[in-house]
Amino acid sequence: MIKPIYLDYNGTTPHDPEVIEAMRPYLETEFGNPSSSHWYGIKPKQAVETARRQVAAILNCSPTEVFFTSGGTESNNHAILGVARRFREKGNHIITSSFEHPAVFEVCRYLESQGFETTYLPVSEEGLVDPADVAGAVRATTILITIMHANNEVGTVQAIADISRIAKKHGIVMHTDAAQSVGKLPTDVEALGLDLLSLAGHKVYAPKGIGALYVRPPLVPEKFCYGAGQEMGWRAGTENVLEIVGLGKACEIAQRDLTKNMAHMKSLRERLHEGLAGRISGVRLNGHVQHRLPNTLSISFRGQEANRILENIGLEVAASAGAACHSDTVMISHVLEAMGIPLEWAKGTLRFSVGRMTTEAEIDKTIRVVAAAVKPKVA
Repeated sequence: MIKPIYLDYNGTTPHDPEVIEAMRPYLETEFGNPSSSHWYGIKPKQAVETARRQVAAILNCSPTEVFFTSGGTESNNHAILGVARRFREKGNHIITSSFEHPAVFEVCRYLESQGFETTYLPVSEEGLVDPADVAGAVRATTILITIMHANNEVGTVQAIADISRIAKKHGIVMHTDAAQSVGKLPTDVEALGLDLLSLAGHKVYAPKGIGALYVRPPLVPEKFCYGAGQEMGWRAGTENVLEIVGLGKACEIAQRDLTKNMAHMKSLRERLHEGLAGRISGVRLNGHVQHRLPNTLSISFRGQEANRILENIGLEVAASAGAACHSDTVMISHVLEAMGIPLEWAKGTLRFSVGRMTTEAEIDKTIRVVAAAVKPKVA
């Protein structure tokens, strides 16, 4: 059986062959504990520190400012919970946006049950947070601003540097979830003005179950994982050497090939958009036209049902839906809802996210398959 064309790179990415090769020794022979002082711990320890330098390089920070986690969700939890608990005596107010990933949303909601307050800022129809709204939401009790760098569904990229300047002006900690942007956009923490940045390995062609958190000194979020003091005391537990090596190599590749990969993905994204818009009437682009991830196309087909389209194309193309329709009920994603996308459009929303391995031939076939599946055409 021929596998469907994979266009869900924002969901997860395949392992880069170079990543697999870098990991191989730590799967086959180098099994030692990096905390061990004997011979078997030497290479694993060196490998972890090499990976730390590789991650730091793509973020333009010191290796001592990076520690490894189990993924983007843990990194977000560590950042938000850690800052909230560290600065509880200073204040209890957090600012975020209305279309963050659940790994941010749910942490904020949990903190609300613990006496914290959260302001969920609106976004424009294009998915942008207005920095003026951020400034207007600041209180004397605000201790954290957390706004994602790029949205996972529609790809809109926020003005993080502008928002960070507002945070710095008021002495507020600034965090961003950069799970979707690392490897697709420049993620220089100095240029962005960040105090904390979360990244996820499986979005950058590394394995699932590994991530990292950047922390700008002298900030010291309260840790929530206690034990023997690995990772410079930030996160207890024996390091996941195999996957740390994979994340490090993935970040090295992403930094090395960033310009080339951005151009490749943007070209394919535009080819797909133009091809679909040219064959199907009643098509709407979601997200900002310019300030958008180079690989992400969120597109709505008026009057259609996303899950029905996916059923029709599923054997040939793998993509994701922005809405789920069940009998008389339509469940729209909170991202499309926050952007105010009308129901007649939102319920027919698909997300196509291309990757480094995507080819022009795959895009051309996808155009034909999707165009045939979206019936009847709507005026």
